[in-house]
Amino acid sequence: MTIRDFVFDFGGVVFDWNPAAMVRSHFRGNWQGFESAEALCRAIFAHADWLAFDRGERTLLEVTDQTAQRLAIPPPTMHALLAPIGEQLQPIASTVALLQCLRERREAGEGMRLLFLSNMPAPFARTLEQRHAFIQWFDGGIFSADVRLLKPQAEIYQLLAQRYRLQPGNTLFIDDHGPNVQAAAALGWQALHLTDPAELSKHLALP
Repeated sequence: MTIRDFVFDFGGVVFDWNPAAMVRSHFRGNWQGFESAEALCRAIFAHADWLAFDRGERTLLEVTDQTAQRLAIPPPTMHALLAPIGEQLQPIASTVALLQCLRERREAGEGMRLLFLSNMPAPFARTLEQRHAFIQWFDGGIFSADVRLLKPQAEIYQLLAQRYRLQPGNTLFIDDHGPNVQAAAALGWQALHLTDPAELSKHLALP
């Protein structure tokens, strides 16, 4: 079936996102009472406080202070970890090259669109928009904080579909998180669970 609309997740697909590595580098072996960097990472990024930040219900200052208090970590230490994330997110070169290829095909007259659907706190979303010109290649998309919804909630997929009049069978959603992929598939979208961004062009059968 022909793909008309390509919907990209950002973290782990378009931008490198490895929070455990960030925690490991930042805390340098002092896991604040947790048994590992991975456990501390989960306590920070998998908690309801962070999800509320992703959903646009907390500011950066609020999530920093709440997380620091909850984990008994000095607020300046937590701020130094969280505040620069927008600047630290780096594009995945192979994905940007693929986006360029799709962009050229679109401009050559192939009927396709490039969209995004990303769980992203508002300050980081604005930073990415300002720092990376290739985001203008997208025909549109949704950041979670801007709509107060999160993947894998069905409502955020439905909102994207409504805004851009997506046809489920002609829409391919690409994400690195299994539950997000399953949610898209449940709505009839084609869905790709991407575990290695370097393999994306092979999955899409592009040169």
